Amino acid sequence: MTSTTPPDGPSDVRHAGAAPRPGDPRPAPQRPIASLRAGVDAAMADLDGLAERPVGEHVAVFERVHAALGEALTAGSERA
Repeated sequence: MTSTTPPDGPSDVRHAGAAPRPGDPRPAPQRPIASLRAGVDAAMADLDGLAERPVGEHVAVFERVHAALGEALTAGSERA
């Protein structure tokens, strides 16, 4: 029986260090905890000056905080 695999290997071989593509079974690279914490701290700091900002800007601030917290929680649960 002959192999239909090219001599260089299958055409869909993923190389180490290459960024994952949609549908790629490899997990996405994890951000360091310090980076996640910095993102949460920066987003939370935006809340400090919220009272002085126009109400129209509040939603964007809340969305940044929500996204930063969600990313940190997701990363934490994936590491556990």
